Amino acid sequence: MRPKTEIYSVELSGTGDTGKTDKGDGEKYGGLKKNCLERKKHQPKEELKKELDLDDHKLSNEELETKYGTNIITGLSSTRAAELLARDGPNTLTPPKETPEIIKFLKQMVGGFSILLWIGAILCWIAYGIQYSNDKSSSLDSVYLGSVLALVVILTGVFAYYQEAKSTNIMASFHQMIPQQALVIRDSEKKTVPADQLVVGDIVEIKGGDRIPADIRLLSAQGCKVDNSSLTGESEPQPRSCEFTHDNPLETKNISFFSTTCLEGTATGMVIHTGDRTIIGQIASLASGVQNAKTPIGIEIEHFVHIVAGVAVSIGVLFFIIAVSMKYYVLDSIIFLIGIIVANVPEGLLATVTVALSLTAKRMAKKNCLVKGLEAVETLGSTSIICSDKTGTLTQNRMTVAHLWFDSQVFVADTSEDHSNQVFDQSSATWASLSKIITLCNRAEFRPGQESVPIMKKAVVGDASETALLKFSEVILGNVMEIRKRNRKVAEIPFNSTNKFQLSIHETDDPSDRRFLVVMKGAPERVLEKCSTIMVNGQEQPLDRSTSKAFHTAYMELGGLGERVLGFCHLYLPADEFPATYSFDVDTMNFPTSNFCFVGLLSMIDPPRSTVPDAVTKCRSAGIKIIMVTGDHPITAKAIAKSVGIISANSETVEDIAKRLNVAVEQVNRRDAKAAVVTGMELKDMSPAQLDELLANHSEIVFARTSPQQKLIIVEGCQRQDAIVAVTGDGVNDSPALKKADIGIAMGITGSDAAKSAADMVLLDDNFASIVTGVEEGRLIFDNLKKTIAYTLTKNIAELCPFLIYIIAGLPLPIGTITILFIDLGTDIIPSIALAYEKAESDIMNRKPRHKKKDRLVNKPLAVYSYLHIGLMQALGAFVVYFTVYAQEGFRPSTLLNLRVEWEKGYVNDLEDSYGQEWTSYQRRYLEWTGYTAFFVGIMIQQIADLIIRKTRRNSIFQQGLFRNKVIWVGIASQVIIALILSYGLGSIVALNFTMLRPQYWFVAVPHAVLIWVYDEVRKLAIRLYPGSWWDKNMYY
Repeated sequence: MRPKTEIYSVELSGTGDTGKTDKGDGEKYGGLKKNCLERKKHQPKEELKKELDLDDHKLSNEELETKYGTNIITGLSSTRAAELLARDGPNTLTPPKETPEIIKFLKQMVGGFSILLWIGAILCWIAYGIQYSNDKSSSLDSVYLGSVLALVVILTGVFAYYQEAKSTNIMASFHQMIPQQALVIRDSEKKTVPADQLVVGDIVEIKGGDRIPADIRLLSAQGCKVDNSSLTGESEPQPRSCEFTHDNPLETKNISFFSTTCLEGTATGMVIHTGDRTIIGQIASLASGVQNAKTPIGIEIEHFVHIVAGVAVSIGVLFFIIAVSMKYYVLDSIIFLIGIIVANVPEGLLATVTVALSLTAKRMAKKNCLVKGLEAVETLGSTSIICSDKTGTLTQNRMTVAHLWFDSQVFVADTSEDHSNQVFDQSSATWASLSKIITLCNRAEFRPGQESVPIMKKAVVGDASETALLKFSEVILGNVMEIRKRNRKVAEIPFNSTNKFQLSIHETDDPSDRRFLVVMKGAPERVLEKCSTIMVNGQEQPLDRSTSKAFHTAYMELGGLGERVLGFCHLYLPADEFPATYSFDVDTMNFPTSNFCFVGLLSMIDPPRSTVPDAVTKCRSAGIKIIMVTGDHPITAKAIAKSVGIISANSETVEDIAKRLNVAVEQVNRRDAKAAVVTGMELKDMSPAQLDELLANHSEIVFARTSPQQKLIIVEGCQRQDAIVAVTGDGVNDSPALKKADIGIAMGITGSDAAKSAADMVLLDDNFASIVTGVEEGRLIFDNLKKTIAYTLTKNIAELCPFLIYIIAGLPLPIGTITILFIDLGTDIIPSIALAYEKAESDIMNRKPRHKKKDRLVNKPLAVYSYLHIGLMQALGAFVVYFTVYAQEGFRPSTLLNLRVEWEKGYVNDLEDSYGQEWTSYQRRYLEWTGYTAFFVGIMIQQIADLIIRKTRRNSIFQQGLFRNKVIWVGIASQVIIALILSYGLGSIVALNFTMLRPQYWFVAVPHAVLIWVYDEVRKLAIRLYPGSWWDKNMYY
């Protein structure tokens, strides 16, 4: 094997297989399918990140013919092609394995919360079984309860599944792959075949505008350029020729890759890889080899389920022991145990969380963020590092004129999306000459039939740089095509990589001057060599030392900004030597190509999107670190990073410090540099520990010239720092990293299908600023879920206490299981969903991102405050209503103690109350139901106060505003209306256990509700007055 010096690296079968390759007919891939499967089973992920082993670019044509058993002139025979197609399979990428819909649906049914409810339901049915075996006439309450729990899970599961399926359908509409054709030579004749039928050894012809149909080793090429941006992130067109120019197959000029585009020129080549064995195919399988981890909110909900289950079981077991020691039957005690566990299960919470996440997903879709999985909504809020691709994400993915240099000064052009306000000085005669060269020395043309399309949106035939120049001159000068018609082109030498310039000869539209005009553009140093004069303020001056120094200064300055610089010059040919009838010949060059007049420089860059700098600043203040990861040049990457603020104005890299102090880079202490620009070569030599140190010690980092594998390594490095990582990207080369990240964000317009399917979220308008909106929504949803859970947990204690007192003090049962269900799934659902609409508290985007190990969704202060503070106050208030009702009917609290056994005997029809009245069994049952209703109303009234206090966690209600969230009031109204319907509308239905309650009982709990509200305002005030104190740490949840 050769020494591996590449920056890029992909190798799938790992070094183990390369030993046993067969130099025959590409047999190397015979066992590929098997290898792939084995790799998935045995091979550690590290093997995937190894290098690419490919030497076809080094072989001569004859060696290639023998290796692939083909002939360069006649191509393969049709029979041989058919054999190879049968052996290697079609030339397409295997789509990633889809999860079957039924599995997705079942996952919604049993994930996280749902498990808790299923256990509750099963316990209820077990309890009924036990009761029924003892007493055939036992009530069906437990059966109803179990069925309702199961129904809740099923309905919520269907809803969540529907929400996610909706996003998946939007995704599916992205995949419109046009069946592609390829021109191949088989049986000595040219044929057009579908691209998926190409096989190794086929001879293919490509022309400008084609997508490359497979990985191809070029055999001949004329002016061929390809766009590799989806693979390497370079927005510059890459020239292609048949010479072997670089050891690394990804850098050499004689190989073109599947799915990249040929921009101009023609080429013939031999297919060397098809389908999944192509470079793109290997990147795609690298992405599918990456496992999806649990989402942060998924982890939090699991943690919460553990807490609730823990509390429920421990309280249940404790009271089971108490009941048994109080001489209750064991079977009765088991029923108590189950009742307590079920009372602790927050039945409504599952629905609330799902709805809250869907609402946020909907809100984000309105702002052009399509979220594929509901839980990804929150992930973005807890993100602490964003690894962003440069081309097409931070930048506009189109070359644009950024600076001009003429008359010995630099002018700045407008690089915004529409180029509308060009402010540089256009009055100079030099600009008139320069603009003429830009217009005429350019082969790009607008596609016909786009009269109504704005200039910047028009489709152009031509490479990126020429397109930029064409649009630039069209915006400033108007109709370029018309100017070209008036200055007819008589001869042209197109740009090529050996002479590095482009030249054309024109008749001019100046009636008084019939001389031919020669215009030239190209690499500035080459253009300057051909000049003897320079134009300043419209006058030609000799090109002396000082003017050439001015040129070099400008050239270095613009090049240092990471811009691509072009020089422009012209020459009027003397009319006596070159009359109007003169015949120019570009092969013999029968015209002068020196002593031109240098006119000016123009520099181009793929400019940042206008919304990015502001978004970067907002991410900064939210404590999010942005790392740029690109396949482009370090200089360009650094320039863009500076212009958008990823590297701030006063930050220096090690190189900058060395330059300032005039010492060698090795002598600078790396810790002094705030910023770092790291190339793929340097990253390749770093150990994981060195990468960790780099990520920990530099706050502003740019990785340039990185390969897809290295993007993956960078993401893993960030995750080792306990960061939650978001990755943005649009190319195929970004897909493995998108999949590995905690949340992958793909671009919707420029993004490749591979990137979109690997991502969790798609920005439909490609706007990086949408991420900031997403972060804000994600943080808000986390805050609001905290509030919702706090609200829901509070009443659990008020629902538990009746059971405990029923067992210990022997009171008639204060509230029944069915009644509890009406609280959890009736009066409480709409208010808890209303909390999802709560607006952000003021500091949401100035906080640090939450730490995934420390800042939990349900933490100790939240549980203690909800259960023990507000929860106990609620229980007390509800008992006051309960005792009031019984006392009013004749049973004083003292009489109720230990009355339970007599009370529940069905045959006792003469039970005396405190005043000697006798109560029949049915009258007692009816009074018990009235007690249920009263307890229910007591909890409901206090839950209104609980809802209002949960609007904020730190600010006073008055700072937040009582009426900013209108939905809360809908929630409060729904609570009261449902309670009224249950008591007065359905009070006559026996199975529901509700009765018509006297109006005065509704107001007994109001003082308790006011007390809860005052208590909470005092808590918040103390938190604001003494930040960082014991009170703040233990009372702020």
